[in-house]
Amino acid sequence: MFKWKKLGNVFNPLQSNIKSWMHEYAQSPSVIIFENHVRVFVCSRAIPDANGQYVSRMGYIDLNRKNLFDIIDICKDPVLSLGERGTFDEFGTYPVSVIKNKDEIRAYYSGWTRCESVPFNAAIGIGISHNNGETFFKLGPGPVLSHTPDEPFVLGSPKIRKFNDIWYLWYASGRKWVDHHPKPEPIYKIRMAYSKDGIEWTKHGKDIIESVLEKDECQASADIFFYEGKFHMFFSYRYNLNFREPGRGYRIGYAVSNDLFNWERNDSQAGISVSEIGWDSESVSYPYVFELDNKIYMLHQGNEIGRNGFGLAELESYNF
Repeated sequence: MFKWKKLGNVFNPLQSNIKSWMHEYAQSPSVIIFENHVRVFVCSRAIPDANGQYVSRMGYIDLNRKNLFDIIDICKDPVLSLGERGTFDEFGTYPVSVIKNKDEIRAYYSGWTRCESVPFNAAIGIGISHNNGETFFKLGPGPVLSHTPDEPFVLGSPKIRKFNDIWYLWYASGRKWVDHHPKPEPIYKIRMAYSKDGIEWTKHGKDIIESVLEKDECQASADIFFYEGKFHMFFSYRYNLNFREPGRGYRIGYAVSNDLFNWERNDSQAGISVSEIGWDSESVSYPYVFELDNKIYMLHQGNEIGRNGFGLAELESYNF
């Protein structure tokens, strides 16, 4: 099994000096490594409007490569614009996953739009940067991965990886909406698509992780890395309803695969869970695993789905 040592809360936007658009939340951390620093891309929110509606924007925090708790820079403005009126990403960008591709950085993100009968809908877009992630431009006003007859709504939580020159995109796919007061809640499961260029995608078309909490368990944010001859997936899962109550919030699950298509789930092997007290005592979610200077780290969110930012854990041991 994996054994992770939690190192603490790295960045809390509530303690940041940027209050206009990065007022709270630093969600879905994703990393690009540079010579002297690690750039962590996150999604943050301004204060909600008079109707309680949030808008999420994408930005970054730079960490000292030799001390990942040393914050050396925070972007002053969002790095990706919202969509125009009527587009899929008019009301928000969240979550995001970044990857370096030759001389560019690509950001795969979930764009949000507001609806009438349900609170929101989402699809997945691409932003491209030629200046190390300082700013991103879009391929166009529409999504690169959207709804189909068997995936009718809420495509989100993209995680991008590349193995053997093939692009893989794991994402959450909405299966149905459940009536709940004061607003309906979506059920979503982890799915996957693959591509030769990262733009034109073939959907695998199947839920790839079995549910264990309940039939309507929600799953999201599947991050995969190759280690010791196998593909390892760390992902988020929770109860569908009342997930803000104690014991029902997000946890980090685990699955293993030899081929990226067939996965064996065993959450007991994840090696990380909630803390007894503190900023991640109620929930842990949205893991991102990366290797840096011969060590393996995991970034993750804590309570309230990242309202207090993200933390860091280091892999202590691995034994199967």
